[in-house]
Amino acid sequence: MGHYEDFWWDVTEDINNRGLKKEFDAQLEKMSTQDKHRYKDSRERWSYAHNKVIGLPEKLISNKKALN
Repeated sequence: MGHYEDFWWDVTEDINNRGLKKEFDAQLEKMSTQDKHRYKDSRERWSYAHNKVIGLPEKLISNKKALN
C-alpha cells in the first residue's frame, strides 16, 4: 500500500513546488464533467491531471517563442 501513498505525496509536492495548485485543481474539476474520465479511479485521474498541468508551461513557452 505504501506505493500509493508515495504517489499522492510525489504529485502533491511536485504541483506545490511548481506553483500549479490552482491549475491542477481546475484540471481535476474539468475532468469531473467529462465522460472519458468517468470510470477512471482517483489515481488515474490525478496522474492524467498532473501530466496535463506539468506540460502546460512548456506549451505556453513554445507558443510565446512562436509569436516573437
